[in-house]
Amino acid sequence: MTAQFAAAAAVLISCLIALATLASSNSEGDILYKQRQVWKDTNNVLLSWDPTLVNPCTWFHITCNNDNAVIRVDLGNAGISGPLIPDLGGLQNLQYLELYDNSLSGTIPATLGNLTKLVSLDLYENQLTGPIPATLGAIGTLRYLRLYENKLTGAIPTSLGNLINLLELKLQNNALSGSIPSSLGNIKTLQFLKLNQNMLSGTVPLEILSLIISGNLTELNIAKNDLAGTIKSSGFRVTAIIQDKLKTA
Repeated sequence: MTAQFAAAAAVLISCLIALATLASSNSEGDILYKQRQVWKDTNNVLLSWDPTLVNPCTWFHITCNNDNAVIRVDLGNAGISGPLIPDLGGLQNLQYLELYDNSLSGTIPATLGNLTKLVSLDLYENQLTGPIPATLGAIGTLRYLRLYENKLTGAIPTSLGNLINLLELKLQNNALSGSIPSSLGNIKTLQFLKLNQNMLSGTVPLEILSLIISGNLTELNIAKNDLAGTIKSSGFRVTAIIQDKLKTA
């Protein structure tokens, strides 16, 4: 009797796990289909996003893991336009959100900070406005944060200094203002820091300059801002430091 009970319990648990996985897949499909509805899809790249299917894993431009959870959305240079919906923060297993080189508009949802497994967030070359959400600093797995060539405004969040696994931080060609956060010096893994062509002011923090000597920084671009003074290269680790000329009275 005990053995039969144990076997029945195991079957029940397996069924519950399967139902939970199915529910998660359906929920992710609902989120993505809701996103599709607010986008303009001039090239019809989203025609396969059919909400009547069991899960979105068979849709084009979507990749799932073995549990049928969405881990990639690949829609770079797809000709889509429109806003990003806050519901995207519900894609709990997402690792890659590739939406670069489109005509996306509106703000970056703060809920993207809930994507705690995200490795790459590529929203560059769009028409996004508003601030960079401070919540992005909560994505400890992030290695690539590329938001360049948009119309982003406001300050660079100090919370981005919490992204201690980041390799690339590219925010150039926006309208960002304020000072460069010294907290970015916490990112010892950083290889590329591109902040050029914004409206940044103040000086370059010593904490960031220290990455040239003790970190992995290979390119620091701060040209075409309103920064005071200038900087010099130390050692041979950095292959390029791009800056404006020294200001004179």
